[in-house]
Amino acid sequence: MRIRLVRSMEYAELLDMMYIDKNGAVSKRRIKVIQVGEGSFRAYCHLRQSKRTFLIDNVLALVPVIAKESLVI
Repeated sequence: MRIRLVRSMEYAELLDMMYIDKNGAVSKRRIKVIQVGEGSFRAYCHLRQSKRTFLIDNVLALVPVIAKESLVI
């Protein structure tokens, strides 16, 4: 998972992420990774329209956003 985050940061790639928070609520977010640490990462969250810190262990899935799709959405 960490390798995927680092790669998306290097290529300035948008990701769709399924994330579970500390209360157990699952959310789908579109993010752009800014910085990756050992156990967490910073990203711009399009859902909340702000920079957020996420725990890598709480990421359920990461899928790159295809350029054609981002033009449609």
